[in-house]
Amino acid sequence: MAGKSNLNGDTALHAFLWRKGLLTDLGTLGGPSSAASEGPMINNRDEVVGFSDTLTPDPNAENFCAIFGDLPNPYTCVPFVWRHGVMTALPLLGGNNGDASGINNRGQVVGVAETSRIDPICHVLDFEAVIWGPRKGEIQELPPLPGDTEAIAGAINDNGQAVGTSGNCSQGPIEAVLWQDGTPIDLGNLGGAVFNIAFDINNRGQVVGQSDLAGDITHHAFLWQNGLMTDLGTILGLPVSLAQAINNKGQVVGFSQDLNSNNTVAWLWQNGVMTDLNTLVPGGGSTLFLFEALGINDRGQIAVAAFDANSGACCAFLMTPTNGEAASETVTAARGETSQRPKVVLPENVRKLLRQRMAQRNHIRGFGALPRD
Repeated sequence: MAGKSNLNGDTALHAFLWRKGLLTDLGTLGGPSSAASEGPMINNRDEVVGFSDTLTPDPNAENFCAIFGDLPNPYTCVPFVWRHGVMTALPLLGGNNGDASGINNRGQVVGVAETSRIDPICHVLDFEAVIWGPRKGEIQELPPLPGDTEAIAGAINDNGQAVGTSGNCSQGPIEAVLWQDGTPIDLGNLGGAVFNIAFDINNRGQVVGQSDLAGDITHHAFLWQNGLMTDLGTILGLPVSLAQAINNKGQVVGFSQDLNSNNTVAWLWQNGVMTDLNTLVPGGGSTLFLFEALGINDRGQIAVAAFDANSGACCAFLMTPTNGEAASETVTAARGETSQRPKVVLPENVRKLLRQRMAQRNHIRGFGALPRD
């Protein structure tokens, strides 16, 4: 697994690689902080991607990579790939900032890079979706959808298909997009037009993300395949859901929450059923509450964020199925069966963490401070 962790004093954080119980600090590219990305940031060769501060002040004060979300970041930040113990900066398109969001098993990396052009709407440097090749110095710009001016790529599968978002700086709708051989394809929506994002794609070409419902008040997790976007619904009566990751078996993980992020729960979706991950912890009696599911591999292992109900401490966890499959294939529960489980109100430190993650995710995307995750 890979991610980011605060240093002592909680004024900086570093990207990390966790393997077989060992946590490795990946360092930075000269600045105080770095982070592995929110997307599929690690491949089967333990290569990690993300972004890192430099010590170069951002001449435009864009706060492009707000490490702690709501706090200003005075530095430029650049995308990196970490291979064989070395963090290497990836090239930009003439601008100052960028972020690497996903990597496949061929070593191709996707993300966003600033250009030297000034956006005519927001009057900041234009940014575009890019693919970095496995060889040093390779960078390919991915065009936005027709009529849009900017785009961001968040994930790439082993076939070279990439997914992400397309839009116009901080104005207008944001569309979920798939790039096939460099050509953008609009994935559609669930009835709403304002806020639609593709987060991950597997080697079968299945895409997951979030899409606004009609009226653009809330959004649901979706699964897209063969030209059709399917609403995965939500759980426990919560109005909001988001699909963060999908593996090559078609198992999807994400989380549902209320509109104020006071109640958030991690889930697994498979075979048409969404299951609260807290109900899959064997034995019962656990004081941990799983509130975000962020990644799933082909073994069914799930990266989750959880807090201890006794202490309120919040940590990253690896959830490994005891039977070799995430939620046994014999699961027959109907959607919503777990709706009677008492709701858990997140402690204030967890809600603050979620707010920071949302703000950071929105700023890294470069589309401005969006209204919700």
